[in-house]
Amino acid sequence: MKFLAAGLVTITIISIAGAGIGTALARDPDTEKKLFTYALLGFALTEAIALFGLIVAFLILFAL
Repeated sequence: MKFLAAGLVTITIISIAGAGIGTALARDPDTEKKLFTYALLGFALTEAIALFGLIVAFLILFAL
């Protein structure tokens, strides 16, 4: 059961890490300079969420 739970948690790593940051640039390339800062912040936050998911998966596998 804990392998199933850890597998479900790792879905967050796959789905959130590839979230669509570039869709705003694809719709309006003229706003690239304004959106670049937001894109960097978005990348950092999505990576943090993916790392939290990985930590939860390890906690489920090894601590419970």
